[in-house]
Amino acid sequence: MTAHPPSGLPDDATRAGIAALHASPQQLVFEFTGVGSMALFWLHSVGGSSRTVLEATDRYATGSLTGLLGSAPARFVAPETARAMAERAYLRARRLAGSLGDQCPPVLGVGVTGTIATDRAKRGDHRVCVAVQDAMRMVTRSLTLTKGARDRLGEEAVVAHLCLSAVAEACGIEPCVLPLLPEEVVETVHEAAPDPVRQLLDGLAGTVLVRADGPREPEATVRGALLCGSFNPVHEGHRQLASVAERVLGMPVRFELAVWNADKPPLAREELERRISQFGGRADLLLSRAPLFHEKAALYPGCVFIIGHDTAARVLDSRYYGSDVARDRVFETLRRQGCRFLVAGRFHHGAFQTLDPDTAPESARDLLQCLPESEFRVDLSSTELRRSTTP
Repeated sequence: MTAHPPSGLPDDATRAGIAALHASPQQLVFEFTGVGSMALFWLHSVGGSSRTVLEATDRYATGSLTGLLGSAPARFVAPETARAMAERAYLRARRLAGSLGDQCPPVLGVGVTGTIATDRAKRGDHRVCVAVQDAMRMVTRSLTLTKGARDRLGEEAVVAHLCLSAVAEACGIEPCVLPLLPEEVVETVHEAAPDPVRQLLDGLAGTVLVRADGPREPEATVRGALLCGSFNPVHEGHRQLASVAERVLGMPVRFELAVWNADKPPLAREELERRISQFGGRADLLLSRAPLFHEKAALYPGCVFIIGHDTAARVLDSRYYGSDVARDRVFETLRRQGCRFLVAGRFHHGAFQTLDPDTAPESARDLLQCLPESEFRVDLSSTELRRSTTP
């Protein structure tokens, strides 16, 4: 059995492994339940932990763990609980790392739950479960410790080694040798990472980027402009508008679809996948749970929202807010988030309709940029296309 210093500090080999972790590009969010605290201490005991640890939370109280997971787990010390903790830690890491710059670095979510030696005898096993999620996979390790073979400090040291070994492997670093007794065996389960779209529909993720070439990324960092719509179906007018907006704004444009609609029921998974498939190999598509623009602004600060004339009319109409005051508060929220609108006109009832910013409420005028007919006009609508293709 590998000894650890009496002070609880890591030995030289472990310190070298931690230094390698700090030198790797991965960053992590660490969720643990009292058990696992030494792993965090060891990470911080070696210089450079600010490059690795984005956030760590001790979910020691039942209410704290329940708050993280959304409900009380069936079993508090179980692989499925560690996986649920790691899943939420990963999504949190995506959000935190994405807020640091244009490109989200590789991130990990780490979840640790266990029950080990304390100041009273325990009838059950001393057991720990460690789960680590990255973009591609979830790996869970479960270990039952030999009861009575170590004190609290000794068992915490084993847990720390197990945590750091799991993180090292996820980072492509040689894991440390675990200080196990002959009868102690780590049970390891490898799984694909949870489905980002399922996380979105379940309310765990706020947004998912579906890239044109297939990968799906929860909590992706987004900059530029978003062409917002239901895309039922997507048509050439949408594509031309995106191209024109990219040229006029001088920034990249992505399409954005809210799976929840303020006036309609949420999209079923089958229908959502059908709409996603329209963009395959052509363009990136963002999915969100934000039907309202002030909600989108919270997800996508600094972005320009590209909308049509009809949507702009609703955005400016105080009847949709209950009062002018409530509407103007929404405009102020958008302004604080650095968001604004680019409005495209449309052909309707024999005339091309475009928004005149001077006729808009004064509280919104600085948020509006309008495309003239000379810049963009496509006499297509998704509604008409649906009517023409419906038997």
